[in-house]
This record gives sequence, structure tokens and C-alpha cells, in this order.
Amino acid sequence: MKRVLALALIAVFMSQSIQAQAAPTVASVQRDVDRLRTLAAEKYEAANEATIRIRALQKETGALEQREAIIQGELNVIGKVLAKIAISEYQGSGFGRTFELLFSSDPTQYLSDASVLDGVSKGYAKQLREFAATKQRVQATQLVLADRTSQLIAEKKRLDREINEAKAALVKAEKLLKSLSKADRERLLREEAARENKILSDSKGYAASYKGDNTRGSIALKFALAQIGDIYVWAAAGPTRWDCSGLTMRAFQKAGVSLPHSSRVQVKYGKSIAYSNLKPGDLLFFGKPISHVSIYMGGGKMVQAPRPGKKVEVVPLTKMFGRKPFVAARRL
Repeated sequence: MKRVLALALIAVFMSQSIQAQAAPTVASVQRDVDRLRTLAAEKYEAANEATIRIRALQKETGALEQREAIIQGELNVIGKVLAKIAISEYQGSGFGRTFELLFSSDPTQYLSDASVLDGVSKGYAKQLREFAATKQRVQATQLVLADRTSQLIAEKKRLDREINEAKAALVKAEKLLKSLSKADRERLLREEAARENKILSDSKGYAASYKGDNTRGSIALKFALAQIGDIYVWAAAGPTRWDCSGLTMRAFQKAGVSLPHSSRVQVKYGKSIAYSNLKPGDLLFFGKPISHVSIYMGGGKMVQAPRPGKKVEVVPLTKMFGRKPFVAARRL
């Protein structure tokens, strides 16, 4: 009897434990959803960097292909001249080694052969050397091209991976929301909306109070503040949708500065500024590796397009933006 009672108690306990696990709290879901959306933004910024590298590699690969075609054309012209010379020599004097040169994978071996050099006139030797040098240029270009093509394939795979991981994080966040009861889900959405509306109201107030001047940083900052309330969308750079580096790119474009669409690349522009010496318009970078960029507004505030589910906003600047540490500031 005692054993039956003990088993029944264990079963009840396990059932309660399973139910507790199956019913997460609104607060825990909110934290996890925010974390997953932030993770998605990080992956999207990594994808931005991969996109830039892909474009650069595609440009370089295209230039290499054009160069290879030009050099190959030069090689073909020289080869035809040498063919005529070799055939003429072969028919006239049986100079077969010169003809054999045309089919060699390494013409320089023949050019270093004293007996060949003795048998070839100075004019012919010059043309043979030109043939060998041009062929080496073709081979060198082909090797570099193969390397860039390999890098391009790797970057495209990386881009696909980052995008897929970002999407997976957002899908997981959506599943967490759906795991709540209808009442809890509606409560969470109401609380989230109230929080975002307050941030939006405060942000508009900060934006309206900023006067600025005609410096590059100030012009960029005014542009960014004018986008308050626009939604975050990955890879977007206006006019009404932005990701973090898309907003900073367009803001500084307004100020006459060209930036790439990637926080990890933007950090290489301008000059480094200490945290204690920040001025309005300075770019702020967060994360290791860098996955977020914003613009310092002054007064301990910054403007940003933070992550999926949020809008362009003004928020307090701290040395830790969520889990991302402040890593750099740049002045353009």
C-alpha cells in the first residue's frame, strides 16, 4: 500500500513538473524573445559583412577574368608568330626542338638550354622569352582567380548560414510567444506595446530638442533623428525601413561621407575616439565581434535601429548594450 502511495505521489510530482515546464512565465518568454531577436540582428549584421565581401570578391574576380582573357589573347598572338617561325625553321633546317617548344608546359627549360639558344637567332630568342613570360602571367592570373573563386564560394556559404541562423532565431521567438496562453500572450503584447510607445514618445522629444550645427556628425545625427519611429528590417537602408548599419550609412551619406553597409566594416572608418571624449555624431560600436552600431546624440543618449521587433529610437548610452560591450567609437 505504501509503495502504491509513493508511486502515486511521484507521478503527481512529475506531472506538475512537466506542466510547469510547459507553461513558461510571461516575463521569461519576454526575455527569451528579446534575446532571440537580438541574436537575429547580430546574425544579420554578420550577413551584411559577408555581402560586402562577396561584392568585393565578385568585382575582383571579374577584373581577373578580364585580365586573363587579355593576357590569353596576347599569348595566342605570340604563339601564332612562334608557330610560323618554328614551322619555317623545321622545314628549312630540321630545327625540331624549337617546334617542340610550342607544346612544352615549361618553355623556360628550353630557353635555358645552350644548344637551343645557339640554334635560335637573337630575334627568335626574344620572342620565345616573351612567349614564356606571357604564359607565366596567364598561369599566375589563373591561380589567383581560382583562389578568389574559392573564397567567393566560402563567403556565399557563410552568408546563407548567417541568414538561416537569424531566421531560425526569429522562428524560435515566435514559437515561444505561441506557447503562452491567449491571455498571457495578449498581456505580453500589451506590455511590449506600452513600453515601445513610451520609448517612441521619449525619442521624439529628444529629437525635437536637438539643434546641432553644420558639422558632418551633426548633419548625420539630424538625419538619423528624423527617422525616429521607422521599423527595423534587415538589409534595409531607407527610406522608411532600416537596420543599424543601413541607418548610419545613409545618415553619413547625407553628410557627404560614403560608408559600407556593415557595422564591422564601418568601424574601420574615421578616427578612434575615447569613450570619455564622445561628441554628438560619433559612431558607437558594440559586440565582440561587432554586431551593432549607433550614433551618439550627446547627453548620454544614442540613436539607433536596434533589432527585429523594434523601431528607430533614442536610448541611454551605457558601456553594455544588453549583452554587447561597447568596443569602439569613431569620428568621421
